[in-house]
Amino acid sequence: MQIAAAANESLAHLSNNLIYASMAVYTLAFFAHIAEWIFGSRSKVARTAAALTNPGAASAAKAAAPAVQVRGKAGTAVLDKPKVVTRSAAGSRDVPDGPGAAGGTVQGDLYGRIAVSLTTLGFLLAAGGVVARAMSVERAPWGNMYEFSITFSTVAVGAYLLLLVLKKNVRWLGLFLVTTVLLDLGIATTVLYTDSDQLVPALKSYWLLIHVSTAIICGAVFYIGAAGAVMYLFRDSYEAKLVRGGKPGKFATSVMERFPSAASLDKFSYRINAAVFPLWTFTIIAGAIWAGDAWGRYWGWDPKEVWSFVTWVAYACYLHARATAGWKGRKAAYLALFAFACWIWNYYGVNILLSGKHSYAGV
Repeated sequence: MQIAAAANESLAHLSNNLIYASMAVYTLAFFAHIAEWIFGSRSKVARTAAALTNPGAASAAKAAAPAVQVRGKAGTAVLDKPKVVTRSAAGSRDVPDGPGAAGGTVQGDLYGRIAVSLTTLGFLLAAGGVVARAMSVERAPWGNMYEFSITFSTVAVGAYLLLLVLKKNVRWLGLFLVTTVLLDLGIATTVLYTDSDQLVPALKSYWLLIHVSTAIICGAVFYIGAAGAVMYLFRDSYEAKLVRGGKPGKFATSVMERFPSAASLDKFSYRINAAVFPLWTFTIIAGAIWAGDAWGRYWGWDPKEVWSFVTWVAYACYLHARATAGWKGRKAAYLALFAFACWIWNYYGVNILLSGKHSYAGV
C-alpha cells in the first residue's frame, strides 16, 4: 500500500513538472509567433487594400485573367491554380484571403514553422502531464477544475494542430491560441490547483469518462469557433473602413491584411460551431442519464444543468438564425460569442460562485 501511494505521489509530481515544462515551451512558441508577425510585416501584402479601394481595376484584372493559366516547362504543361476568392453573403464584399501571419516572406514563414513546432512540443508535454495525472489518481483526469483546465487546453491545442495537419488555413490562430492557453494553465496551476485525490462516490462512474470528456472536446472546439468570430469582427471592421474610403493605421493594415477575409472567417466560425453542436447535445443527454444513475432523477434544475441548457439554446439560436434568417456577419458573430460566454460562465462562474450538486468536486 505504501509503495503504491509513493508511486502515485511520484506520478503526481511528474504531472506537475510536465505541465510547467509545457508552459515554458508555450512561452517560447508565443515569442516565435510574435516574430512571425513582425518579420511578416515587411512583405508587400496590399492585395486586400487594392481590391477594396480600386474595385474597377480589380474587376478588369479579374476579367482579363484566365481562370486557369497554362505555362510550358520543359515540354510539360503546368497548371497554375487561380486565385481563390471567398464569396460572402449576397450584396457584401468579395475579398481574397490574406497571405497569413508570415506575410509571404521566407523569414516570417521560418519563425511561423518554429512556432508551430514549439506548440507541438508543448502539446506533447501537456498531454504527458494529463496522462501522468490520470495514472496518479487511477481514474479519468478530469474530476475537478484543475484537471479539467489542463485537459481542456491540451485538447484545444490538439484541435488546432489537427486542423493544420488537415491543411486548413488556421496558422493565423496560433498567437491567439498560445496566449490564451498560457492564461488557462496559469490560472489552473495557481488558483485552481488541487492535489491528486479520489472522487466522491457519486462521481465514480463510467459516465465520468463519457460525459466530461465530450464536454471538454466541445468546449475546446467552441473556443476555436469563438476565436474565429473575434477575428472576423476585427477583419470586417477593417474591410468596411476601406470600403468607406478610410485609411487604417500602418499597424492595423499590416496585421489585418494578412488574415483570411471576413467572409472566410465568418464561414470558418460557423462550420466549427455547427460541427461540434451535435456532440454538445449528446453531452447534455449523457449528463442527464448520469444524474439519473447518481441521484435518481434526470433533471433537477441544478445551476450546472440550467446553464448547460442555456448554452445549448444559445448555440441552437445561432445555428437556426444562420440557416433560416440569413444571419451572417456581425450579428451572427455576436450571437456566437454570447453562446461561448455562456459556456465559460457555466465552467468558471457556476463552479466557483454558485452552489449545487456539481460543486461537491470543489475547484
